[in-house]
Amino acid sequence: MKQMIRHRLPSRFAPVAFSFYMASLVCILLCLALTAYNTGAGSGYAWRVIKAYAVAWPVAFMGVLLMRPLVVRLVGWTVAPPGR
Repeated sequence: MKQMIRHRLPSRFAPVAFSFYMASLVCILLCLALTAYNTGAGSGYAWRVIKAYAVAWPVAFMGVLLMRPLVVRLVGWTVAPPGR
């Protein structure tokens, strides 16, 4: 059996990878919900979601990337470390 080779980013890119995935998932959920709310889920819904996603994703990605350090700090202030 062939061994599968996995290419991974160096660990220093973890904040960027986290921001990419978080922005992608939250953005698609919000685009799905808000497009249905604002224009209905009828004809052309998928196309409207894709157009909204194309506009919203860069904003979401930059927002998560820039706000991540603040959120990490806020979580550190509000959540006890393990074992306490």
